[in-house]
Amino acid sequence: MENHSAAPEGENESLFDAPLMAEQERMVEAVLFASAAPVTLRDLEARMPYGCNPGEALAHLRKKYEGRGVHVVRIGDTWAMRTAPDLGFLMQKETVETRKLSRAAIETLAIIAYHQPVTRAEIEEIRGVSVSRGTIDQLLEMEWIRLGRRKMTPGRPVTFVVTPQFLDHFGLESARDLPGLKELRAAGLLENRPPPGAMALGDLDVDDDDAQTELFEE
Repeated sequence: MENHSAAPEGENESLFDAPLMAEQERMVEAVLFASAAPVTLRDLEARMPYGCNPGEALAHLRKKYEGRGVHVVRIGDTWAMRTAPDLGFLMQKETVETRKLSRAAIETLAIIAYHQPVTRAEIEEIRGVSVSRGTIDQLLEMEWIRLGRRKMTPGRPVTFVVTPQFLDHFGLESARDLPGLKELRAAGLLENRPPPGAMALGDLDVDDDDAQTELFEE
């Protein structure tokens, strides 16, 4: 009498095995290369076949791109491919964009970056002067700041925080990577008496009533 034993559990699971890690790396590379905006791990998981591990693939891919002209970088909770920092000068003609911000906007942006989450009242307290609605609106329109959680204080005021677009523009993984005052002074980016909340804000032109200067030019 023939013994027709059942196939061992999991024997057919090979039909659903995830691609080899090398192939997963290629998939992640393709998505990052083609995406106009940074992508999250959840985005990658949704695009890739069942069983893939985009986090591990990213780690391998990031290591492979070390020392290359393009790097795989983390921006907050997202990932993207970016030109190596030391080669940025090659892209200068394509990427240079003149952004004119008032001195008030520069200081307000700096305060938000270093003190977030921060309320408008707190910004005004640090600066020592009032902040116009136009200044906040301009930074919101540039998508360099956004509304944060309301504070659990009387009136439940809204707070402001910097955005992934801000981090991406300045090549930061998170706000914790912002340089300290000692680093800024050592790099010659700050005078002995920096403005409130001072930080390196890249190639931004500053409009002033008396003169137009560039702060923290790289």
